[in-house]
Amino acid sequence: MTNEPKNVFKTITLDTPKDEVLRILAEDAGVIVKGLLTPDQVARFNTEIDPELEKILAGSQKDNAGVQEFHGAQTKRLTNLVTHSKTFRTEIIDHDKVHELAHAILSPTCETYWMGTAQVIEIGPGNKAQTLHRDFENYMAFKPFGKLAPDVICNFLIALTPFTEENGATRVIPGSQNWDDYEDRGSQDMTVPALLEPGDALFFTGKIVHGGGANITKDSKRRAVAFTFNPGWLVPEEAYPFVVSMDLARTLSPRVQQCLGFRSFRADMFGLPGLWQVNYEEIADYIGLDKKS
Repeated sequence: MTNEPKNVFKTITLDTPKDEVLRILAEDAGVIVKGLLTPDQVARFNTEIDPELEKILAGSQKDNAGVQEFHGAQTKRLTNLVTHSKTFRTEIIDHDKVHELAHAILSPTCETYWMGTAQVIEIGPGNKAQTLHRDFENYMAFKPFGKLAPDVICNFLIALTPFTEENGATRVIPGSQNWDDYEDRGSQDMTVPALLEPGDALFFTGKIVHGGGANITKDSKRRAVAFTFNPGWLVPEEAYPFVVSMDLARTLSPRVQQCLGFRSFRADMFGLPGLWQVNYEEIADYIGLDKKS
């Protein structure tokens, strides 16, 4: 490996001019946004999600060993944040700076975009470092094109507690978006931690190698909210789950149900969690489809 890691990402504020932000993103494909959320927003959001996090067990419910390792044995992941948090649905994902940044990355190929996922990630004491990866890998068809591919995903990772090197701050390899070989994910010794205060955000494209850090503390939990956006064209032309009745869907084969969006899309062979799920579980179970239909 000849690619040496660069320094940590540059820092901007909410007042940084858009042209300056675009210049930084063109060079680094990521940036730290200081104070994206106010202390009050962080406090309210944490209060809203605390009861739901209490209900969740740490670790993955998947059978796939690769996914279990990816999710982390001492890590909690809470999804469906739009339902659980008014602060999230009315202030965080509707934040002007969020959309300015997302549009800057995705606008070369799309006008509007989907929220691919939104989850609170809480890394508990004793959790080892996450498998290094690129979010880009969710869309495998683009991977062979590497750095020449369009940006098909971008990620906001907002600290809800302090991010320290000891409690599992996300680790990144700045510059990895420019590597020629996207099969190469680098190694942990090439990473640097993103040290954040509550309300700060790490914003980056799907091409950067990263992963949650190891939490070597005895009692400190590292909590963040992560949400992604991807181009609107990475969906079917027709919104079948909204127009095909459940009664009709129940008569279809599992394969057709999946093609129409009534079942989750698996990626077990890649060791990835898959897509189109509810709390990382099969959506067909959530909406009450008979597994044997």
